This record gives sequence, structure tokens and C-alpha cells, in this order.
Amino acid sequence: MGEEQESVRQRIDELREQIRRYDHHYYVLDDPLVPDAEYDRQLAELVALEARYPELITADSPTQRVAGAPASGFVEVEHVVPMRSLGNAFSEAEVADFDRRARERLGVASITYVAEPKLDGLAISLLYEDGVLVRAATRGDGERGEAVTHNVRTLRTVPLRLAGTPPARLEVRGEVVMGHAGFEALNARLRAQGGKTFANPRNAAAGSLRQLDPAVAAQRPLEFFGYGVGLVEGGVLPPSQSETLAWLSELGLRVNPLWRQVEGVDGCLAYQHEIGERRDALPYEIDGVVYKVDRRDWQETLGYVARAPRWAIAHKFPAREELTRLLDVEFQVGRTGALTPVARLEPVAVSGVTVSNATLHNMDEVRRKDVRIGDSVVVRRAGDVIPEVVGVVIERRPADAREITLPDHCPVCGSSVEQVEGEAVARCSGGLYCPAQRKEAIRHFASRRALDIEGLGERLIDQLVARGWVHDVADLYRLDAVALGALERMGERSAQNLVAALEASKQTTLARFLFALGIREVGEATARALANHFGSLDALIEASGDLERLQQVDDVGPVVAAHLHAFFAEPHNRDVIARLRTAGVVWLEGPPAPRETLPLTGQTWVLTGTLESMSRDQAKARLEALGAKVAGSVSKKTTCVVAGRDAGSKLDKAQTLGVEVIDEAELITRMQALE
Repeated sequence: MGEEQESVRQRIDELREQIRRYDHHYYVLDDPLVPDAEYDRQLAELVALEARYPELITADSPTQRVAGAPASGFVEVEHVVPMRSLGNAFSEAEVADFDRRARERLGVASITYVAEPKLDGLAISLLYEDGVLVRAATRGDGERGEAVTHNVRTLRTVPLRLAGTPPARLEVRGEVVMGHAGFEALNARLRAQGGKTFANPRNAAAGSLRQLDPAVAAQRPLEFFGYGVGLVEGGVLPPSQSETLAWLSELGLRVNPLWRQVEGVDGCLAYQHEIGERRDALPYEIDGVVYKVDRRDWQETLGYVARAPRWAIAHKFPAREELTRLLDVEFQVGRTGALTPVARLEPVAVSGVTVSNATLHNMDEVRRKDVRIGDSVVVRRAGDVIPEVVGVVIERRPADAREITLPDHCPVCGSSVEQVEGEAVARCSGGLYCPAQRKEAIRHFASRRALDIEGLGERLIDQLVARGWVHDVADLYRLDAVALGALERMGERSAQNLVAALEASKQTTLARFLFALGIREVGEATARALANHFGSLDALIEASGDLERLQQVDDVGPVVAAHLHAFFAEPHNRDVIARLRTAGVVWLEGPPAPRETLPLTGQTWVLTGTLESMSRDQAKARLEALGAKVAGSVSKKTTCVVAGRDAGSKLDKAQTLGVEVIDEAELITRMQALE
């Protein structure tokens, strides 16, 4: 991998990590960390980088799925048709590119679009059977959401029974919003009651729908606007988006009155300008407009990418900005050890919300923008709780303005702070020790590809940390079944199973152990390369002080070498490793057999379907230990395909190409003969 591609891969990993964290706070915790504008920029950068380097796309990338997950406390429901997100455009040029791509795919000179305001609320699915509302659900992760029927039934803008002659089964998609007047009245009432107020109308709408008591939701001024259909059974969907909106109105559903048919990109942009001028006068919050290809058959022809339809796009408005003074900077430590400088601001009202904190992202951004304590700074907010500092008014800089400096030691645990040259993010090097990283370190250590501790999920980790039973991963091996059985949702049998899984995890491989340590940039392949090269953990630790020696290992460049050096140089990490070994975590050590002498060297295998006696990861590890390359797709160069239960298209392709196909029993027989 070249230096440029390695740098791109690092940036992609960083973006994915940030976006996943943002998604969790936004969708699960109702506690957004950054403005929409910042999220959209990072997602757009990730999409662009993955488009340039498609070989770096992974199945778990935020671009491959609609982000988020259902929150606890509500019944989880599965959407019959996924609720996809929209792609975003931030400039007229991007809208023009969207229109051009659609016209080229369709082979037409012009497209009629339906343009609508992009409401800033909560996406909702309404399911009607024989015209009667039977279920309402949030979008959640796009595949599954939360059932909020009991609250949605209190909205007067949602008919409990449709008018006219509806189809036997109809799923309506729309947005629940809270108007400005209702939002201000609600917050005034909450303040008078001594309760916690909402940051903005969107959070107020989301929080209201997620009340367990429908009587509370009924008191909240919520409104519903329908904008589309996900499912029609026993009826015919109108042939265009414009006719669909008219049809929804005939059925008694409210649609936004500002929608309009427009012609081509010029019509789209004229509509956006008009709505932008009316934005402040609207009774509800919007953050842009949406353009959808009007003809349904053209929508079907254009289809979807993994995350969004090719026939629709959201044209976002610029984020709103205000000027204030930077009073101080503190550094927060994230769950992966990233140190984020946070600006403490002189309070200022931005888009109707008082802002006193803002993210500075990282030290590269601080230096690039030349931000100093005491400066007058421009703060941008796009409807979220935590805005960003986007610039400095240099001519207002006071004589006593102070430079912002990165701390040498973690403000949480005191471990050394590491910032590799060329990387924007600085990190605490105490990954196995730092309390801020504790939960993430345990989750990774127990994950399937690491020590594979079955039954140790996130909720249980939360309980173990909250009770002070586990301060680092070595403490896991001190847990006993009696104490575990008293935890919420455990019970005696589950506790015994977890203790057994912990005991089984002690027998591992050096490669898995290295991966489980969670060293930055050390994935499975790099961990295997290190294990194969050094043969023992002590040899690796001894070599970690010599960056040139580390770089003699395949897949280890200057950045990975620096991460290894920082990790093993930290006494806290070495102490946890020593306690893990004392607890009985062991692996075979010694020089491995040369790869060219392994029996499956040069062969490419593919695993498909569900295996019964082992996981596919375990089968992959055993095949790779025998020298095979395990690929994710079938080609003429494939040596053998292992077909488990419910094998799909890979099996079909193998049979078409004449590639050898074996079942799990034959796989086990062959591996046992070779091992």
C-alpha cells in the first residue's frame, strides 16, 4: 500500500469512527454532538474518498447503511421497506451534478422534479391496514425502528382512519415537527415547572415522541406532514410523486402546502432561493429543500446506491453563524482516546439557542484557523447542541491572546499523549488503562475477532463498569458466576456461560491477542504479520523501541510503528498485559513455519452461508493458518468454495464457473488432515 493510499485509509478510518460516534449520540441518545453541517461535511468527505478508493469500502462503513439504532425502552419493529436517507448537496454545482447524472442515466434532456421544504423533525412511518392506523414507527437505523404508535395516535394531524378508498395495506412516510410557537411555549412551561428544556424544535419533537406516557405526548404541540409512500398492497401507487402527494391529501393526510413541480435544475434552484427567503417566516424549522424526480418509473430506473436513492437529493441551507469570544479551551478524551479541544465561549444566541461550548475538532484545525484564547470567533450552528468554531476575526485579537497547546499527558489518566506526524488527531496512549476508553477497550477485547468472549455485550459492559467491577480488561478474569448472576438480565445460567466463555478465551493465538489490545491501526492482518515476524510478545515489546526494526514487518509503516512504540512504551498498558498473562491468558509462541511451506499456500478459498460447528471467522483463521487466502468473492482463480447453510449467490457463481464446492464436514476433514 502506497503512502498516499495509507494516508487516505487513515483518514477514512478517522471519519468512520467520528460518524459512528455522532450517529450513536444523535439517533440513540438524543444527544447530538456536532451541527448537521459538520456531520454532513464529514460524511460527504467519506463518500468522496470511498468513491476514489472503492477497495477500501467495508460492509460496516456508515456509507453502506442508514446510520443509527433503536433506543431501549421501546418495542423494536422492522420496516417492510427500508427507510433510506437522502444524499446531500451544499452548493448549486452539486445540484447541477445530481441533475446531470440523472439525465444521463435516463437518456433525457430535461427532468420534472417535485420540490419540497426539508422539514427539520423526526422521520416517521405510519402503517394503515384497511384504512386504520395500526402502527407508527421511527426510522431508527432504516431497517428497524421504535414503535411509537401510542404517542402518534395523539397527533391531530394524523388520521386514525383514512378517508376515501385506501388500499388494503399502506405505509406512509413523513415528518413529525414542532412549530416555533409551540416550542417556545413548551420550553416556557418546562422552565416554570423546573424541568429540563429542549435545545431546539427537532429535539423537542423527538423527545416528545419517545415519551412512554402518551398523556405527556398529547400535551406537546406536534404536527405531521406526509411526503411519500413505502408500501402499497391491495391498491395502485400513483405514477408520480406529485400525484402521490395529491393522493395522500385525498386520503386525509396532511402534506406540506409549499411543494411544487419544477422543471430542470433551474427550476430547482429558483425554488430553493424562494424558500430560503421565506425560511425565517415559516412556522416550523427547515434546513433545506428536497428535490425528487417526479415520474415513478424514472425513479425505479435510477434506483438506489447503498445509502440513498439516486432520484432524490436534499439541498441544504448554509449553517447559521454568530460572533462571540473564546474564553478558554479544555481537552476532552473520547472512548477511543482521541483528545478533542473544546472551546469555552462567552454565551451567545445562535439560531435561538444559547451556545457556550463549541468543538475545535483537533489541533490541526486549531493551527489552521490560528485560534487563540481571547479571540473573537465565528461560531456556526445548524440546529444541534454543540456548534463549531469556524474562524477568527484577526483584527479583533487582543494583545494578551494565548496560544492553545496540546497537553503532554492525558487529562483523564495521565498517560502520554501521542500525535503521529501526518495525523490530525492526538490520542491518549493508555488504551488499556484510561477510564475514558474503558468501555471501548473492553468491547473490542471481547469482540468476535479478538478474544471472542461470547455473552459480553455492551449493556453488560456498562453494568460492570458502572459497578466498579472492571477497570480494565484484566479485571474480566476476576469475575465470578455468583456476582454476575445478580446483575440485571443475567441469571445463574447466563452468568455461568459467561464465566465459561471467559475461561475458554484464555486459550488464544498471539495474533488474536495483539488485535485484542486495540493498538491504533493494528488490525487483524497487521496483528498476524507481527505475530509471524516476531513469534513472541516479549520479542515484539523489546523491538517496539526501534521504529526501523518494526518497519521491517510486512504491513507496518511509519505510522503503525509509531502507534506500536507509543502503546508499549506506556507503563499502564504493559501492566495490564502482565496481569492478563498472570490471569492465564496464553498462546503458543515460537517462530512460525515459513509461509511457502504451508499446505494451502497459493490457494484462494471462499466461505459462504452459515457454518454449524464454528463461525466463519474461526474457519477463516484456520484456513489462513494453513496458508490459504480467504476471499470475499468468487472468481475463476478461486480454489474452493465452502458452502454452509443458506448459501446464496456465491454458491451459484461457483457452480457456474466450475469451482470446487465442499460442505462443512469436508472442510473439517481436510483441515484436520493438514493441521
